[in-house]
Amino acid sequence: MQNKYIMHTYIHSYHTAPEGYKWKKVEKNKKKMVHAIERIDNFQNLGPPLLRWRASMEGPCHGLMMASFIMDAERRQSWDPEIDDVCELYPINDLDAANIAMGFGKFGDCCKLGVGYTKTKQHPIGISQREQLTLCGIQNFADGSSLIWGTELESWHDHLMPAGERDTRARSHLFSIAVVPTGENSFDAEYALQLDFGGNLPHWMTAPIVIDSVKGMFGIAQPFFNA
Repeated sequence: MQNKYIMHTYIHSYHTAPEGYKWKKVEKNKKKMVHAIERIDNFQNLGPPLLRWRASMEGPCHGLMMASFIMDAERRQSWDPEIDDVCELYPINDLDAANIAMGFGKFGDCCKLGVGYTKTKQHPIGISQREQLTLCGIQNFADGSSLIWGTELESWHDHLMPAGERDTRARSHLFSIAVVPTGENSFDAEYALQLDFGGNLPHWMTAPIVIDSVKGMFGIAQPFFNA
C-alpha cells in the first residue's frame, strides 16, 4: 500500500501545479489518446518551460516497454528522426545495492539504473548537434505502476562522455514518465520534461519542437502495447 500511495501522490503532485506555479493549456481534447498538453513557463527560473503530456493508452501497463521508446536507439529513431545515438554507457547491475540505498522499497523497486548518453543530429531548422549525459532509472510499484526518471549529470562528469569532440550540451532539468494501470488492459501515462537545448536558442522556438515530438511518440508507441 505504501508504494501505491507514493505513486499516486507523485501523479497528484503534477495534476496540481507546484506551489507558486500554474499549468497553462497547450492542447486539450478528451477524445484523443494524448488528451492534454500543458506547460509551466520558466519553471524554477531555469528558462525553458516544464511541459506535461497526459495520455490514456490501451494495452498492459509496462514501464520497461515505455522506457524503451526513450532508451532504445531503434525505437527512439522511430519517432525522433534527429536522434543520432542513445545508449546506456554505464549500467548499474547491482540493483540490490541500489534498492538498499533507496530504503528497501520506500520508492518502489528499482528494475533498471545507469548512466546514458544521447547525441542528436543537426535539426532541419538549423539547430546543431547536441549531446546529453543522464542518470536514469525505472521504479516499479506494487500496484503495477512504474516511474521512469532521469536527471542530467553536471559538467564535472564530462569525463564519462564517449571519446571525441564535444557538442553543445543540452540538459534535461526534469524528466519523468509515470504509467499507472486503469484496467486489465489500459493505463494512463504522464510525461513531464523540462529540456534546455543549450546555446543561445530561444525557448519559444524549441518548445514547439519538443511538444510535437513527444506527442508523436505516443502515437508510435501505442501499437506496440496492443501487439
